[in-house]
Amino acid sequence: MKKFQEPPFKQNAIALGFTLGVHAIAIVGLLFLGLSKPPEEPKKLTTILVKPEDLPQSLQQSEQQVTADKQAPEVVSPNVDPTLPENIPVAPPPPTAQQLAAEKQKVEQAQQAKLAEQKRKADEAARAKQVEEQRKLAEAQAQKQRVDAEAKRQADAKAKTEAEAKRRAEQSAKAEADARARQKAEQDAKLKQQKAAENAKLQAQQEAKRKAEADAKRKADADAKRKADADAKRKADADAKRKADADAKRKADADAKRKADADAKRKADADAKRKADADAKRKADADAKAKSDSDAKRKADADAKRKADADAKRKADADAKAKADADAKRKADADAKAKAEADAKRKAEAEADAKAAAAKKAEQDAAQKKADAKRIASTAKRDFEQKIYRAWNMPSGSSGQRASARVTLSDSGAVLSVVVSASDPDVKASVEAAVRAAAPYPMPDDPVARREARSFTSSFTAK
Repeated sequence: MKKFQEPPFKQNAIALGFTLGVHAIAIVGLLFLGLSKPPEEPKKLTTILVKPEDLPQSLQQSEQQVTADKQAPEVVSPNVDPTLPENIPVAPPPPTAQQLAAEKQKVEQAQQAKLAEQKRKADEAARAKQVEEQRKLAEAQAQKQRVDAEAKRQADAKAKTEAEAKRRAEQSAKAEADARARQKAEQDAKLKQQKAAENAKLQAQQEAKRKAEADAKRKADADAKRKADADAKRKADADAKRKADADAKRKADADAKRKADADAKRKADADAKRKADADAKRKADADAKAKSDSDAKRKADADAKRKADADAKRKADADAKAKADADAKRKADADAKAKAEADAKRKAEAEADAKAAAAKKAEQDAAQKKADAKRIASTAKRDFEQKIYRAWNMPSGSSGQRASARVTLSDSGAVLSVVVSASDPDVKASVEAAVRAAAPYPMPDDPVARREARSFTSSFTAK
């Protein structure tokens, strides 16, 4: 098997340091370019023409002196007589203002050209530096990618090697398991062939016994189901009657409450009418007395009476309306309260009925599940007995001998304990050996049935 060696830690550290250094240089360069002050633009040159006479006297003298100083080294003193008129030196004319301005402009242009050249060189250096940094960054990234690719390739190779080793181990384990299974199957087949003749008669007897037990169990199940159905019907009838009685009582209570409210309203209306009649009679007596007192006062009394009548009528109407509104509100509140109570009671009864039905159904389901588990466990126990009979090697001369075995199994069907009771020690030993030889036993899938089937007691008779 080829062994892939991982790169040493030192090379990884150097690559990582190189990558970090390149990144640091790139960040510093970017910060320098971003924080540096940009070069100023060259100032615009302005040409101004000045006449010599406009210049100050001191400036003209200084310019003449500078010109004379500059030209003095260039003049060669001839070896002649300076007193002669033709040998007297003539001073050159002073420079004009235009010449001075042109000279000044040339100097400024030279300075601007120098600044532009410096700026160009700085830009080229910055671009070259940036290109170099980008190149180094690209090389670092490429190096990192190569390292990652190499690590991934080695990891893939290692995973492939592990998968191949795991597959070979699984194949080897599977081959070994298949060999053991074939060996066990051959042993079982041989044992089955040896005991086929002896078990044929026993199977017929067991089949007849199982059929009789199944018929008895079927009849018992039918009786139990018939009894359970009768109990359920009786309980349902009792519940329906109790619910009908409760509905009738609730309806009677509601009718009585409505009748009491109607009687109270009639009584209130009669009281109001009686009070109104009494008020009207008192008013008529007062009117008759006022009329008999004075004819002159009759008009004033009539006006006062009309006003009082209007006020009394208005007050009576307001009182009657307020009373009617209060009665209506009281009645509406009573009706709403009664309705709410009835709804709450009906809801509570419905919830109670639903809970009772759910509890009943849960109880029935639990009973059915338990019965099914017992039935499955019983069938499994019968299968266990048949398997034990098939594995039982009965001792010679033990015909008619009986033995009882109490067996405890694990969830997987392995034998945890076996207790055999028999008068003949050979029969006892053979039954115990048969119980252990028949293991493991096929346990039911249902947890309750499996728990029921873990312990069973069977009787065996030698033939």
